[in-house]
Amino acid sequence: MGGPNNISRFWKGEDGTVAILWGTAFVAFLGFLALTVDIGRLSATHFELQSFADNVALASAGELDGKDDAIARATNAAANMISDSQTFANGTNILSGSTDYSLTFHSELPASDDTPLGAKITTDSNKAKFVQVVLTPKSLSLSLASGLDKLTGGNGFASTTTNAEAVAGYTQAACDVSPLMFCLPSNWETNLGVGDQVLLRSGGNGSPWGAGNFGFIDLSAFEDSSGVCADEGGNKLACLIAAQSQITQCVLTNGITTEPGQKVGITNAAFNVRFDIYRAVLNGEKNNPDFAPAPNVIKGIKKKGGGGSCIQGNEEPTGDTVALGRDLCMSAGTCGGNNRFGDGVWDRAGYLNVNHDLADGTGDGVGSDAHLPALAGTDTQYAGSRYGMYLREIAYGNTNPHAPPNADSILDPALSETGRPMCSNQMSTDPARRVVTAAGVDCTANPVSGSTSGVPVTKFVAVFLTEPVGSDGGSPPSFDIYGEVVGFPDVAGAGAGGFGGIFRDVVQLYR
Repeated sequence: MGGPNNISRFWKGEDGTVAILWGTAFVAFLGFLALTVDIGRLSATHFELQSFADNVALASAGELDGKDDAIARATNAAANMISDSQTFANGTNILSGSTDYSLTFHSELPASDDTPLGAKITTDSNKAKFVQVVLTPKSLSLSLASGLDKLTGGNGFASTTTNAEAVAGYTQAACDVSPLMFCLPSNWETNLGVGDQVLLRSGGNGSPWGAGNFGFIDLSAFEDSSGVCADEGGNKLACLIAAQSQITQCVLTNGITTEPGQKVGITNAAFNVRFDIYRAVLNGEKNNPDFAPAPNVIKGIKKKGGGGSCIQGNEEPTGDTVALGRDLCMSAGTCGGNNRFGDGVWDRAGYLNVNHDLADGTGDGVGSDAHLPALAGTDTQYAGSRYGMYLREIAYGNTNPHAPPNADSILDPALSETGRPMCSNQMSTDPARRVVTAAGVDCTANPVSGSTSGVPVTKFVAVFLTEPVGSDGGSPPSFDIYGEVVGFPDVAGAGAGGFGGIFRDVVQLYR
């Protein structure tokens, strides 16, 4: 009958085994394919969202320049400049506008990327330097994986969500600036303007620095392998301050390192080459064009006892000329900020009465500026200021109104000073030769003492030196820099105002 044989053959038969194996493998293959497609969609969506977050952060951070409306501009830039798309997430595929993200502004970031943000959140436009962008989560259906799970008896998978965030910040790279920093006064945005005089004085012996104290930026940031100061050895600081073309390297303004020490003697000599005074380590550079004095060196002093035109030792008043005056409140001791910051009110008439009395030919003790060319163009902002007077005097000298040998005199040749260099046989043609660009630091928020690293620059300030730099006579002495604010060159970019320095915006992602 063959019954047992049939059973035996069925038991031993392998027909259909491949189909079973294939079916099992097919289910596994479908599962792998479903996961690959859905995870790929999730990954692609996250990549699209992250790209959008990065671009929003960069666009927003590019407006954080410290101005009063920085946050408003940053918010508008994020909303109006950037749009993107997401392909696979549920809902609209357009990413654009504030409904797709939130912005949080920070004044500082933690030192470690592992530290959560939040400690330095700010709504102050003057302090906001970083922006954190967090996207609204997007829902994504795992359609294939969910369908396969249901076919195999499961309940399917719920939709998942994904989002992204990014942190970007704004800083500047400052190039070709003097290695000088000083502490800004409180509320400097409203208390420090063009025409105001400042008295910068060295900080003392490790004590906390206050508004008006100044020091130097670490010279390691100013290594110059090919410039004027490349072979100056131990006199590099003096060279960097004194030379017409100081440095070529750039420093990021979000974290400079200060240089310890007051260096009295070396550095006041370095500042004073602009006034045709060559002392100490600069004594041998008086005829070097790299250290040429300014085209206007009126200072009201001469070498004591005569005997040459170079002031290299003691000096005395000329008796018939004066330097540009200090703010009246400084002389009276009534200026704010520990008498370090003036209000721009100076004795202009008194200066004219001394230095320009002979211009009208009367010599009656009453001077006038009628003979000085008027300011033009953007220089009109300096009308009434010391810098404006300085510029007009240079223009007057350039018209050659006098007879040789002092044909280009700024002042009447009968006076002790002509206004032009008398010690050096060189003269800069750049009126900004008497302007130094210094890094202004908020020393209250960022205490400075000796060598301090990671000090952020709040604002670069262009300061016109109104008189030679001198010691205050204290023990130990600290030297004083009297200057007049003539601009904020980092506001408008490269060489703004003609005061030198190159400032490049640097916007980058941090997280």
